[in-house]
Amino acid sequence: MDLTTALGLLAGGLTTVSLIPQVTKIWKTKSAKDVSLKMFITFCVGVALWLTYGVLQTEIPIIVTNAVTLVLGLSILGMKLKYG
Repeated sequence: MDLTTALGLLAGGLTTVSLIPQVTKIWKTKSAKDVSLKMFITFCVGVALWLTYGVLQTEIPIIVTNAVTLVLGLSILGMKLKYG
């Protein structure tokens, strides 16, 4: 693995991991009242576009990290809709 790929995986990995505390908090408290619905809709659309870009460019770091980020973002969005 070259340095550029490693850097991309590290950057994407840190960004992805940053969502885990929010997912965990909503899951435990069953409350998402302080989470912005508009923000997470916009965020998920943006991440989906990054994922599409990564696929079109065949950039593994972009594909892997944005796929996981999209799952986490959609989880937060789903819990927002469920728990308000």
